[in-house]
Amino acid sequence: MALSRIPATLYKRSCFITAARASSWWSNVEQGPPDPIFGLVDAYNKDTRSPKVNLTIGAYRDDQGKPYVLNVVKEIERALLDKQTEKEYAGILGYPAFHKAAAEFALTKEERVVKENMFVSAQAIGGTGAIRMIGQFLGKFYPYEKTIYVSNPTWGNHTPIFRHSGLNVKPFQYFDPKTCGFDAQACYDNLMNLPKHSIILLHACGHNPSGIDPTMEEWKELSKICKEKEHFVVMDMAYQGFASGDLDRDAGALRLFVSEGHQVAYAQSFSKNMGLYGERVGAMTILCDNEKERSAVESQVKILIRPLYSNPSIHGARIATEILSNPNCYQKWIVEMKGMADRISSMRVALKDSLAENGSTRDWSHITKQIGMFCYSGLSAEQVDRLKDDYAVYLTRDGRISIPALCSANVDYVSKAIHDVTK
Repeated sequence: MALSRIPATLYKRSCFITAARASSWWSNVEQGPPDPIFGLVDAYNKDTRSPKVNLTIGAYRDDQGKPYVLNVVKEIERALLDKQTEKEYAGILGYPAFHKAAAEFALTKEERVVKENMFVSAQAIGGTGAIRMIGQFLGKFYPYEKTIYVSNPTWGNHTPIFRHSGLNVKPFQYFDPKTCGFDAQACYDNLMNLPKHSIILLHACGHNPSGIDPTMEEWKELSKICKEKEHFVVMDMAYQGFASGDLDRDAGALRLFVSEGHQVAYAQSFSKNMGLYGERVGAMTILCDNEKERSAVESQVKILIRPLYSNPSIHGARIATEILSNPNCYQKWIVEMKGMADRISSMRVALKDSLAENGSTRDWSHITKQIGMFCYSGLSAEQVDRLKDDYAVYLTRDGRISIPALCSANVDYVSKAIHDVTK
């Protein structure tokens, strides 16, 4: 029908309804807050001052402050390009050879649950995806109270991940602000006083954001308490080999809990230790008691994954599998990974020494006592704001410093800025 033949009132009404619908579908959506880390990265990128330093995001940089791709990764990628004949879908659980390699890496080939295949493992979209899938599984199937207890502090993404998975999230004491260290007794008391069968999230190594790990004796006490209270333990292991430079040391807590009979679930990430950040390579694993249970758990993990992302990407998993299963590549990787870990440790020493050289009389010993990617500096939110406003030095408002972002060219500038806001 020609527009000239439509009654004017009907035409106006139609236009009004169309306009109203087009402008009102999402009018009820509230503006969300920026991500506390990536929001700072955006602000840093827009900052036109020089010098400026970004100490926010947890990603490795070389001593020129540049992203680093491991040589062994480049070598494997070239080989994959030459021999790869297909890019078919992985199965729902991911690249099959990756599961076994990742489990052996975390627990060793000699571990009983590995030899007897008493575990369910799924390739995940990074460590974040692994934690989310564990949360989804617990939210649906955990037979007791669906509350997970996380250390105070913990990685900022843990709480939203578990809440979106249908779990309540509550803290337990971990950090002692007076010493910038592990508050062992308060932690023990908290875990002992929780309801029986509570879900406990522990950081296997390189605690984020504090950089504070329990000693092996303290881990033994934590294992004892969790056993006595029949708590279910989830371990987040994002930094194996990268926290201390020693693969076995960094996996020590997880292996201890498994050897002492805890039927844990754990998440792995290969973003940091292999530099595969954008490839999003992770794994989630749930230990099981028998084959019937293992089969049932595997079937339900598949059901959770299928409508969420169907199956993960294969490229990064192929790289990780080659590193873990090829002895030649593995040895090259160990050398490079140790080099990265050692550079991070050297930057801790450099920051601590530079603070003293620039006149600070505060006790900064916690900088070198902590390990891994992050330093929980003890800076207040107001001091962090001053660093950003006065010096264009960006870090999260809880005072967490990403140590790999420090390099020979900026560590003195950063230490002078920290000294100025803390004196």
